[in-house]
Amino acid sequence: MNVESQDLKQNAIKDWVHLYSDGLYSWALTKVSSVEMAEDLVQETFMAAFATFDKFENKSKPKTWLFSILNHKIIDHYRKKNNAHQSLDQLTELKATQYTDSLFDKNGNWNSMEINSLWASEPHLLDDPIFNNALKLCMANLPEKWSNAIHAKYLLEKKPDEICHELELSTTNYWQILHRAKLLLKKCIENRWNP
Repeated sequence: MNVESQDLKQNAIKDWVHLYSDGLYSWALTKVSSVEMAEDLVQETFMAAFATFDKFENKSKPKTWLFSILNHKIIDHYRKKNNAHQSLDQLTELKATQYTDSLFDKNGNWNSMEINSLWASEPHLLDDPIFNNALKLCMANLPEKWSNAIHAKYLLEKKPDEICHELELSTTNYWQILHRAKLLLKKCIENRWNP
C-alpha cells in the first residue's frame, strides 16, 4: 500500500471515529449492558474496519458498514461467553462425575456401607431451617443441568419425560444425572448440616 492510500485510509477512519463512535457505543451498550465491553467492542469495530478498509467498496454508507462489523463483534462476544460457560459447566460436571464414581468399587458396589447418623436423627428435614440452608448451598454447587433436573423432579414434581425434553437428555442420562446429583447432595449436606 502506498503512502497516499495509507493516509486516505487513516483520515477516513479518523473521520468515522469522530462521526460514528457515539452511535456505535450506544448500540453496543444496549446489547451487552457493560460500559467496558461496549467500549471494547467499538474499538474492535474500528480496528477491524481499519484492517479491512480495502474491502469497503462504498456500496453502502460507512455507518452501515461499521454497524455491520459491530453486530458481528457482538455475536462473537456472546458466542465466546456461551462457550466459556459451557466449558466451565462441563468441567464442573466432569469433576462431580469423577467424585461420584469414586464412591463405588470396580464392581459397582459401595466403597462404604456406613450410613451417617444425621439422616436417622431428623424425621422432618424440610422443617429445619439449618438443613434448608445447607440444601440451598449444596444445590447451588451442583452442575447446572444436575441442579435443574433435581429441581424439576423433586420441587416442581415434573414427570421424567417432560424433564428429559426440557433439558434435552436421554432417559438413561436423566436417571444417571439424578443418581449422581443425589450422591453429591448427600455428601455436601453431611458436611454442611449440623443439627
